[in-house]
Amino acid sequence: MSDAAQPGAAEVRAAAEALKTALDRHLEAVERRSAEGASGAGAARAEAAVHAAFDELAAAGEAYDELLYDVYDEVTPFEIPGGDTMPAYAGPEEPSTLSVLIRRDYTVVEPRRLMAQAQRVTALDPDSADADEEALEGPFAGSGVHAALSVLFGEYEPDEIATRHEEFGLEEGDSTLWVIAGDEPAEPGEWLGSPFDGADPEQVVCRFDVSAVFDEEEDLYGEDGGPGPVARAAD
Repeated sequence: MSDAAQPGAAEVRAAAEALKTALDRHLEAVERRSAEGASGAGAARAEAAVHAAFDELAAAGEAYDELLYDVYDEVTPFEIPGGDTMPAYAGPEEPSTLSVLIRRDYTVVEPRRLMAQAQRVTALDPDSADADEEALEGPFAGSGVHAALSVLFGEYEPDEIATRHEEFGLEEGDSTLWVIAGDEPAEPGEWLGSPFDGADPEQVVCRFDVSAVFDEEEDLYGEDGGPGPVARAAD
């Protein structure tokens, strides 16, 4: 690319003005939605206008941030989530049901610690051991780890394991939580065979993600950039 094609101060200034305009439009859309009230066709149009203004603001913020970095090697102190992360909410305005979908990934980094914790549980409560109880006394691998995991996740709530994962020889990976709105409760046993297949991104009320990749992105800001969020929410 030639020097003439490189962005300069004028492009940065234009992007900043576009961002200011997008901020004003977003605020106006939010104010109109508030004036329309909670129901009716006017409220639906106002809600759609807010989502459109949000996407415009996200695009303008990203364009400004990229140009600021390209021209001045500088970044903004905030991040506007991109509109392509999740589609616009299209669920019921007044949900009568909620589904909470959670995924947490772990790596077994200390099998011996994991096995020892499972052995402590079974020593205190022999009924907590499964049919593979002998595996807990065997090699610290294969079915032994499988049996230990079965014991621990049968004994402790997932939230407690998330809090105490290091005690159990586990290392946290990515995690996500989706809150999904609905109109009618599911029939008993309806979704147990495939609990996550029916997740509709357009009915997500809010979403919270935790990932080490967010820490890596924050490193781009340097030590003086301040602490960045480890968890990100989209709503």
